[in-house]
Amino acid sequence: MIKSMTGFGRCEVAEGERKFTVEMKGVNHRYLDANIRMPKKLNFFDSAIRALLKQYVARGKVDIFITYEDTSENQVSLKYNETLAKEYLSYFKKMEETFGLENDIRVSTLSRCPEVLTMEEQAPDEDALWNGLKKALEGALKQFVETRTLEGENLKKDILDKLDGMLGKVAYIEERSPQILKEYRTKLEEKVTELLGDSQMEEGRIAAEVILFADKICTDEEVVRLKSHISHMRETFLSEENGIGRKLDFIAQEMNREANTILSKANDIEVSNCAIDLKTEIEKIREQIQNIE
Repeated sequence: MIKSMTGFGRCEVAEGERKFTVEMKGVNHRYLDANIRMPKKLNFFDSAIRALLKQYVARGKVDIFITYEDTSENQVSLKYNETLAKEYLSYFKKMEETFGLENDIRVSTLSRCPEVLTMEEQAPDEDALWNGLKKALEGALKQFVETRTLEGENLKKDILDKLDGMLGKVAYIEERSPQILKEYRTKLEEKVTELLGDSQMEEGRIAAEVILFADKICTDEEVVRLKSHISHMRETFLSEENGIGRKLDFIAQEMNREANTILSKANDIEVSNCAIDLKTEIEKIREQIQNIE
């Protein structure tokens, strides 16, 4: 299935007093490059998130944004350090005896002493956290893949249409080549007649010149290879393979090489224009292929 590397996905999952929201967006990249932004409380799930992402995405730069809310009342608990409170009282008593001061310590005073009463965040239930986060991630990833697949199909249709147009231009070059030789022979004969008047040049000499010219402008091999590359690219699209972006890019490079050679050999304005059109279409295809996974 053809997938674009551009996509967007979002999912929100609420489980009890916990709510997870995951948003992700992707653009083209040579490899899989994931950038994850999430609360510190979820940092220990980084490896698990990346492993899950690889099950859905093979290539592209993916930005993932995760938010987490917990409205439960038991997120923190109050801790009483009795041992430390006893030490405070012991030192207060010594101060009373040493300095002859009144010991006016009350419970409220003691409770305000550092570390006697502390608020501690309860250890999170990792399994419960991951189950909720995983659901949100999978929901966002499925939507993300759907948008990539939809755009990938649009790219596929457009490129296949361009390949059909290129085959038409290649066919025109094939049809035009014999006509170029005929036109060259006619011009050569007219030039000889103009220069030599009634004198006639040997037919063999004219034929030799035409053969040399034909060899110089011959693009048969390039045309055959270009048609083969176009066919190969079409077959690759229709094969529904996964991760074909790099393969398609390589085929497009080979197509461009053949079009360049045809253009360099062209000694006819119509063939030159056709070769330029081919190069333009190939460049458009290469730009689109850069966004295929």
